[in-house]
Amino acid sequence: MTCCFLYFSLFLIDESHKESTPFINSNNDGGRIYEGKNMALYEEEIDSTPMVASLLSKLANYTNLTQGVREHEEAEDGVRRVAVMVPQMGTFIGVYLPCMQNILGVILFLRLTWIVGTAGILESFAIVSMCCICTLLTAISMSAIATNGVVPAGGSYYMISRSLGPEFGGAVGLCFYLGTTFAGSLYILGTIEILLMYIVPTATVHKDNMRVYGTCCLLLMALVVFVGVKYVNKLALVFLSCVVLSIMATYAGAIKTLIEPPEFSVCLLGNRSLKNEIFPSCAKTEVVKNISVTTDLWKHFCDSEYSNATCDEFFTLNNLTEIPAIPGLLSGVIKDNLWSNYGPANMEIEKKDLPSQSPQIPSNDRNQYFVFSDIATYFTLLVGIYFPSVTGIMAGSNRSGDLRDAQRSIPIGTILAILTSSFLYMTFVVLFGACIEGVVLRDKFGFSVKKTPVIGVLAWPSPWVIVIGSFFSCCGAALQSLTGAPRLLQAIARDGIIPFLQVFGHGKTNGEPTWALLLTVGICEIGILIASLDEVAPILSMFFLMCYLFVNLACAVQTLLRTPNWRPRFKFYHWTLSFLGMSLCLSLMFICSWYYALIAIVIAGCIYKYIEYRGAVKEWGDGIRGLSLNAARYALIRLEEAPLHTKNWRPQVLVLCKLNADLEVKHPRLLSFTSQLKAGKGLTIVCSVLEGTYMTRKEDANLGETKMKVTMAAERTKGFSHVIVSSSLRDGFSILIQSAGLGGMKHNAVLMAWPVGWRQARDSLARRNFIETVRETTEANQALLVAKNIDHFPKNQERLKEGAIDVWWIVHDGGLLMLLPFLLMQHKVWRKCKMRIFTVAQLDDNSIQMKKDLQVFLYHLRLDAEVEVVEMHDSDISAFTYEKTLKMEQRSQMLKEMQLSRTEREREIQSITDVSRGSIKRRKWPVVDSPLNTQSIPEDEVAQLIHDRNTASHSVTNEKAAGATPDRVHMTWTKDKLLNERNKHREGMAVKDMFNMKPNQSNVRRMHTAVKLNEVVVKKSKDSQLVLLNMPGPPKNKKGDENYMEFLEVLMEGLDRVLLVRGGGREVITIYS
Repeated sequence: MTCCFLYFSLFLIDESHKESTPFINSNNDGGRIYEGKNMALYEEEIDSTPMVASLLSKLANYTNLTQGVREHEEAEDGVRRVAVMVPQMGTFIGVYLPCMQNILGVILFLRLTWIVGTAGILESFAIVSMCCICTLLTAISMSAIATNGVVPAGGSYYMISRSLGPEFGGAVGLCFYLGTTFAGSLYILGTIEILLMYIVPTATVHKDNMRVYGTCCLLLMALVVFVGVKYVNKLALVFLSCVVLSIMATYAGAIKTLIEPPEFSVCLLGNRSLKNEIFPSCAKTEVVKNISVTTDLWKHFCDSEYSNATCDEFFTLNNLTEIPAIPGLLSGVIKDNLWSNYGPANMEIEKKDLPSQSPQIPSNDRNQYFVFSDIATYFTLLVGIYFPSVTGIMAGSNRSGDLRDAQRSIPIGTILAILTSSFLYMTFVVLFGACIEGVVLRDKFGFSVKKTPVIGVLAWPSPWVIVIGSFFSCCGAALQSLTGAPRLLQAIARDGIIPFLQVFGHGKTNGEPTWALLLTVGICEIGILIASLDEVAPILSMFFLMCYLFVNLACAVQTLLRTPNWRPRFKFYHWTLSFLGMSLCLSLMFICSWYYALIAIVIAGCIYKYIEYRGAVKEWGDGIRGLSLNAARYALIRLEEAPLHTKNWRPQVLVLCKLNADLEVKHPRLLSFTSQLKAGKGLTIVCSVLEGTYMTRKEDANLGETKMKVTMAAERTKGFSHVIVSSSLRDGFSILIQSAGLGGMKHNAVLMAWPVGWRQARDSLARRNFIETVRETTEANQALLVAKNIDHFPKNQERLKEGAIDVWWIVHDGGLLMLLPFLLMQHKVWRKCKMRIFTVAQLDDNSIQMKKDLQVFLYHLRLDAEVEVVEMHDSDISAFTYEKTLKMEQRSQMLKEMQLSRTEREREIQSITDVSRGSIKRRKWPVVDSPLNTQSIPEDEVAQLIHDRNTASHSVTNEKAAGATPDRVHMTWTKDKLLNERNKHREGMAVKDMFNMKPNQSNVRRMHTAVKLNEVVVKKSKDSQLVLLNMPGPPKNKKGDENYMEFLEVLMEGLDRVLLVRGGGREVITIYS
């Protein structure tokens, strides 16, 4: 029947269950329990550990695009385009062309010919090769980093910061930002130079034309960037087309020289080059209608147009020579251009193989008609001016979010762009040296060829191809710099690693970095006010070289560390290549300009230290952290190889702290004293213990550790913190003393506060914990420092202007007593205190000789201290000492009698109750007089039986006093009545014993020593800033523990700041070097 009923019930449950099952298209909530039923084993972990399908879905839909150019365009148009999850830019459009556009620019069109003419083909080739190899090695390192995961917007800043940490990332990121900003200045100055030199040479409004026009151009470009970035991006292809056409025109002109050289010629007076834009013909006289007349050139060098006029002596002594500016590839001019022609500023540009006669008295009246070098030239200067022409290799990595396959496109596109541009620069060096006359190459601004850019003279079909192409190229590059630099600054500001830059992380509603743009314009204006392209270029080179240096460093560090996350898809890298690139970058920095290099390093160093001390704490899994870990591991292993020598001994302190109810450090001055004692050196481990289980108090432990770190920072204590959970404080402290530290970096000293309230405590737990800690540190051969009145110790901000640190050297336990004051006086809090050492002489000691020996000992120890020997003769034990010892023992006896804990009482009752319950059957039995027959007594009479048995002697005494014993009266006792009666009896007996007791003679002698020594210490050191005392060890017999604490109290009585010191059993100070 029962089986049928159960079957029927299960059937009903099953039928109702089927009605709610989701497999029958039910929509009620009850069906949710079946969702993901195949993974029910993991259903409680779904929130913290998502399923693989969910993770893959998120990764497939991931986009690393920040609010960049495309989003800005959409916001400006007011039209939100359909998001395309996979960008469609390939290697050629997304990486190769942007890199080529940034690499080929102002230096190529305005300075490369001058560099070739000044340095010669060979040295120019060396300059180009060094710079191109530097960028190629950097590109290899960058490719490895860029293919080791997704690189969002931010380019090199993101790569360096995530590889080397926020300090290096912030410093190099700002250097890269400054480099990009000064690049904008360089391109604007190039734009204005082309405008004023070659397009509108008559547009003179002020003597500082470059500054005036440059500022106006900067404001105009900033307005374009502010109004709409989309216009800059749409014109990018036009600007790139101008660069390509100019390069093609240059190659075409070089090839044309094989057939027909250009008609440009150069006029030389003697061997000096003349500015031929001011005269139409290169002759002193010419025949007009069969009449010889003077030319315009004659008028410039003579005081009249007549043939008998007085002329410049150099003009009279030398003939005019007209030579072709572009002799052509087959002319053999390459031999003359192989070698360098460096010189000082304002030196005439001369053709060395032409004859020239110099006047006896040089005249400067007509020098304005000759072509001069405007600056002093030397190899390192040219390196600094040329290097900006190879920057721009980061353009591809900056666009990683727009690429179809960034990990494939960035390495291929960047390296191909560098190889292509290197080929172009090297061929241009050879073509310029093989086609163009040397005096024309050294003419920076083309004054000798009718104020035409020298590369334009070579170009075909017209110089205007170069003029227009280079003008738009410089404009486009300047706009790109003003667009990219603010976004880079915004990325740095939004990372939050540099607090004072946070304002630049904000912008317009569409994310446009308005404030960053304003700062960029301000810095760019500084470069424009310099008003010289040749002086801005080395500044630009410094910042880019520093950025490239750290890219190589990041790759080298990651490769050498071999971290598990270092898995780049680009395999053609090696740490030696990265190290070579880093060395080359550093060398080029000092080759370009040693003082600019030092300034750049100082700026980066200041930013690094600022981020280290004031910046936000970021954990990006960077290589520097991994490098620190490897270095720490190596150092720890080395420390294990040999024991520490005495000369290297320093206190490695384990600080045992207490946390209050709010989980804050109860005695913060303990941490202050630790920092003063160590001055930031050595190991410091700050620990605390919470009672309970780790499962229930994990959050409290984490919160306590967090608050402990805050307190350590406030007290300037550098070290480690740890809060553990243990079933008891005693066990927790024992674990810490045994296991804190790692390998060779273990603590050798324990610092703790004196348990102030141990006398007032209801139980002896505080006393027992303290004494056991003393025993364990002694057993572990660790020093122990116990600070009394720790809250009275000075703060780190205080300065003790006078006073003494008194050392009472009673017993020698390794010299720690004398080392501690020396370490304290290294800190500014105790620096002005003096050290005094007291030692105690017994009756048989020669106090005068002891003082001399101690002074010699301190001299050998190199310690400056005053020495005093205190004589303590044997004396009779005073009544005060006897009475104090008696009171101490009476108090100890009373505590022993009163401290039968509730746990012990409950355990005793519970044990007897369990025995009775296991043996008594639940039935009524007659009362039996035998008190030992527990099996015949009901459960409710067990308490009475216990009482009769435990107080048998007391009952016999009462019976004798009463005379006859009456018949037994049966009473019902509860457990509470039983315990109360027993405690009253014990207390009465204890009081009688205490009044009749006599003090132990050993305790009397110990108390006598403590009292006498305290009297001497108080007399000599009452006004001292700190007193250091040898800490006597606890008694070997644990029965005297309660008296040990009393002895220490008497020893320190009347003193404010006391540090009890117990050595670790080894010498910590030596007289040897």
